[in-house]
Amino acid sequence: MSESSLAELLRARGLRLTAQRQLILQAVLDLGHATPEQVHTAVREVAAGVNITTIYRTLELLERLGLVTHTHLSHGSPTYHAAGEDQHVHLVCRECGAIDEMEPELMRPLADRLAGERGFRVDISHVSFFGLCARCGSGEQA
Repeated sequence: MSESSLAELLRARGLRLTAQRQLILQAVLDLGHATPEQVHTAVREVAAGVNITTIYRTLELLERLGLVTHTHLSHGSPTYHAAGEDQHVHLVCRECGAIDEMEPELMRPLADRLAGERGFRVDISHVSFFGLCARCGSGEQA
């Protein structure tokens, strides 16, 4: 998202475009999938005075604006990524923490069955599978 379109979006909500907001959004875009702590580390390389509370508040604001979304990929902090990305299912390695993605269409038969049998609609952007990646599993079945 360009700086001018971000500024327009914020102004439409009665908010200002601050350097901190811009840096935090850019960090999420650059990192791909990042916890608030990882965003904080990236932002502090550019602006040392930004504290973790500002990171959390700004990520919440950016999510309300529809610019980022979060999912839970571990027991810790949520992981944020750009909301404009295509929906995807997260594959999380319990050993090394690597995060991979798969096409949500692989989930379609299960999602359709849950909708038909239980009336439950799966939010695929929040689906995560935990296991061992190929490198950590050494070809073993997890």
